Amino acid sequence: MIYLDNNATTPIDPRVREAMLPFLGENFGNPSSPHAAGRTARVAMEKARAQVAAMFGASADSVVFTGGGTESICTAIRGALTAQPGKRHIVTSSIEHSATKNLCEQLAREGCEVTWLRVGTGGRPDLAEYAAALREDTALVSVIWANNETGVLFPVEEMAGLADERRIVFHVDAVQAAGKIPVDLARVPAHLLSLSAHKFHGPKGAGALLVRPGLGLPPLLRGGGQESGRRAGTENVPGIVGLGAAAELACAALPLEMPRVAALRDAFETGVRARFPGARFHGDPDHRLPNTTNFALPGCEAQGLLAGLDRLGVACSVGSACTSGEVDASHVLRAMGVGDDEARSSLRFSFSRMNAAGEVPAALAALEQAAARL
Repeated sequence: MIYLDNNATTPIDPRVREAMLPFLGENFGNPSSPHAAGRTARVAMEKARAQVAAMFGASADSVVFTGGGTESICTAIRGALTAQPGKRHIVTSSIEHSATKNLCEQLAREGCEVTWLRVGTGGRPDLAEYAAALREDTALVSVIWANNETGVLFPVEEMAGLADERRIVFHVDAVQAAGKIPVDLARVPAHLLSLSAHKFHGPKGAGALLVRPGLGLPPLLRGGGQESGRRAGTENVPGIVGLGAAAELACAALPLEMPRVAALRDAFETGVRARFPGARFHGDPDHRLPNTTNFALPGCEAQGLLAGLDRLGVACSVGSACTSGEVDASHVLRAMGVGDDEARSSLRFSFSRMNAAGEVPAALAALEQAAARL
């Protein structure tokens, strides 16, 4: 299989798996236990906390381990609202991941007011419109750093700065950004940041929420006092160890591997344009992840292309894996002004550092063959 659906999930790095294995076997202790087995687990967990913090230039005490990106996002948004009962206004964007989108829609039904920032045809919001949306009763801003369908990057540094100046909590969904672009919280004054291990060659079911020190954030899950009272439940030690190892490896690989990945993506796009002159690419080409491309082949329905590529051994996506079972056109592409027919003809290909140069011509040949059948 040629796997080009890395925004959905990534293959686990063998070195990450090796780091996890002892904690699936002999080192099975509960990190809250006072004996030697518990201490072994606790030491490994705190090492992972430091590894994750280093990935973002943050302090270790800012890292709260969670079960993944969705839990981190829900903790951030619900927590910020709970901490500020007098504020019920949320600012987000029209192209958020379903974890944010669906929660904000639910909060609107519960009585919150949500401002949905529009995006241009390139998939980025207007900073003047964003600044005008911030109000005295705004509890928080929650926006995606890198869109999961198009790879388009938001101007997060500027957006976080404006919120911070007005003392508004700023949460950024960095699930797709982490491990693909440099993310430095010394430069981006975000109060809350969400991430998930399986997007950068770590295990599924492990994530983190980075909380700026001093920010009071009520827990989403209540019970025991784990994670310094910020997230109840016995910690997933093997997953956390894998998250830490994946974070360290991603940091080390970023300077060399991401330019190589970008070159693979660019070569693939060049091949698509040569074979399909009518292809329409989506998203700002100058502000996007190095691994992602999203385009439509007019006249070729995406679900049919996806099935044909799957038969030929190529894995890609029609957009977000969380919505791939739906027949509706992508809400992200529609928000960017893409018509429903074109949106339903759009595919997403996403590369990773585990892809090889030889896979590009093979994937292009498969795409050409699948399109010809349609």
